Amino acid sequence: MYKLIGVIAGFYFFGFFGALLGLLLGSIIDRARAYGAGGINPLQNALRQGVFLETMFISMGKLAKADGQVSQAEIEHAELLMQKLGLTAEHRVQAIALFKRGADPGFTLEATYARFMSVCGHTRHLKQVLLVYLIAMATADGPIHPAEEGVLADIANRLGFDPTAFRQLIDMVLNQAHFAAGQPSTEAALDDAYRALGVSKDNTDQEIKRAYRKLISQYHPDKLIGQGLPEDMIALASEKAKEIQLAHDLIERHRKI
Repeated sequence: MYKLIGVIAGFYFFGFFGALLGLLLGSIIDRARAYGAGGINPLQNALRQGVFLETMFISMGKLAKADGQVSQAEIEHAELLMQKLGLTAEHRVQAIALFKRGADPGFTLEATYARFMSVCGHTRHLKQVLLVYLIAMATADGPIHPAEEGVLADIANRLGFDPTAFRQLIDMVLNQAHFAAGQPSTEAALDDAYRALGVSKDNTDQEIKRAYRKLISQYHPDKLIGQGLPEDMIALASEKAKEIQLAHDLIERHRKI
């Protein structure tokens, strides 16, 4: 939108070269509005992708070791992620090394998240996407252990989430997971659907639609790639978007009865 405005305004005041300048400035504004300030420079994408994956595998190791031992389910969850990412043999070795580094009892996350925030902190959605994936990791071997929740809370704080927003996000992710295998038919499914969207039965149709659109926007492939999410992780984001879609569809259907 701002590209068009820039072209028209630039041409009106300065002619052809003004139109080119307006196009450039408008493109920068459009990109900033879509991806946040950190997404303005697409040349930084490769750096953001590398830092995102490094932070994720280190954090997964930290979470896996939080309750005292790395379970087989957590190992399988990490291996499945590597498969979905299509990592080469060399990159797989690097990912395992990062996982083990995070699992070292003496390792702290301070430097890792300082770097993540310096590179990715100004992009929209990447911080939440990372935290959502880590919450999913914490549920790989069953309910979230108190020690795992402590690590997640620390990470959320480093990412800028206040305690209330963090608790709501966990509740949403856990309830979204109920729709991973399709739309459930249990009596509690409708309550799960509302909680998956972070709303309640007291919200209006318009409020629910707004919450749904905001969540879906956070997992839009073009936006996430533009912000620096590795393309191979888009499939995982699409799975989460499908869960949200199914939850919203269930709510809509019941509200029309």
